Amino acid sequence: MSKAPITVKSEDASGPLAKTAEELQAEEKRLQDLFLLIETMFLREETTVKLILDCLYDIGSVNLINKKVRTRPLNGIMKSIARLSKPVFRLVAWRWFMKNCPKLLVNWLHGKVSKI
Repeated sequence: MSKAPITVKSEDASGPLAKTAEELQAEEKRLQDLFLLIETMFLREETTVKLILDCLYDIGSVNLINKKVRTRPLNGIMKSIARLSKPVFRLVAWRWFMKNCPKLLVNWLHGKVSKI
């Protein structure tokens, strides 16, 4: 059994102690566990995530069209096109979400607890 290097700073130093190799390894293991838990939660709550993405699409598409298309008749046509393209958005958004969101969320949460 090997011992971890001792990384003790003098008592007058105001900074935190450096992490040992075991602490870093344990942290990486827990981050991987967190990633798997979040990914599993998203898979289990697929319907909820898809409904959230639908709501965001509805709000975002209307806001974007109102901002970019100022002519009333053309504005209505663009909103109709946005409604027709919603199924394609669902598919693309779900794939992007499952590929990127668990890792982004783990990194964000890790950043929050690392500042403590």
